[in-house]
Amino acid sequence: MYDIAIIGAGPAGLSAALNLQLHQKSVIWFGSKELSEKVGKSEKIANYPGVPMVTGEELNRRFSQQLDQIGLSITEKMVTTIMSAGGYYMLLADNELFEAKTVLFAVGAVAAKGLEGETELLGRGVSYCATCDGFLYSGKTIAVYCGSKRYEHEVAYLAGLAEKVYLYTPYPDCGVNAANVERLPKPIRTVLGEKKVARIRLSDGSELAAEGMFFLRSAVAPATLLAGLEMDGPHIAVNRMCQTNFPGCYAAGDCTGRPYQITKAVGEGNIAAHAILEYLAEHK
Repeated sequence: MYDIAIIGAGPAGLSAALNLQLHQKSVIWFGSKELSEKVGKSEKIANYPGVPMVTGEELNRRFSQQLDQIGLSITEKMVTTIMSAGGYYMLLADNELFEAKTVLFAVGAVAAKGLEGETELLGRGVSYCATCDGFLYSGKTIAVYCGSKRYEHEVAYLAGLAEKVYLYTPYPDCGVNAANVERLPKPIRTVLGEKKVARIRLSDGSELAAEGMFFLRSAVAPATLLAGLEMDGPHIAVNRMCQTNFPGCYAAGDCTGRPYQITKAVGEGNIAAHAILEYLAEHK
């Protein structure tokens, strides 16, 4: 069992992981080894203390070097379920079960809220894992949200199974060119269905029939991951110590609210790490 499971490899998760590693706590850290895509796309960062006018790409490179120096590694598995087990947590990631005494959400702002109908239809047509559930939709029509180019191989895998794929990407240069994949011109806003997924609604109000909906992105919405997690609008509700309404469960960074800035995320990651250290000391 790990002392802490961190979900998200942005500045908040990084700050917490560094502090907890230095205090010799066992850490399982879920995220992308490329670290924060949001940081990487920043042209210039002018308000990071001690690092004047650095590019996001350079800052991510320095973050990565620091991780290598102290031996921190990132597990590139998608966490799809978190369950409170009375004193510890169980996390399901790519059909593998992990156990941790504490959990830290550091998933960023976008992942803090899901689409309408996403949580309600999870396991009834909504899925986050192409390789886990793709076979269920062989010969069927599905919709796919692909949040990053690094998931395009999963879209291609689904296209090899399904009869028809409606695909939306928030970026323009999609590399998926299968004949049965139709790019959607408008974002997906709602997943519809009673007992299971039946159709999707786009931002312009139009609807398309679909028997499954796959979300391929860096993290699942926290309220979907952990049932009963208290939210404040689209953000995770926390106190000054970054504690959520679940004992031993914390949140830091953009997912807790504005300002969406690297310096704020790093600070909250540090606060959360020290709160976790206190919690672990009290619950030996």
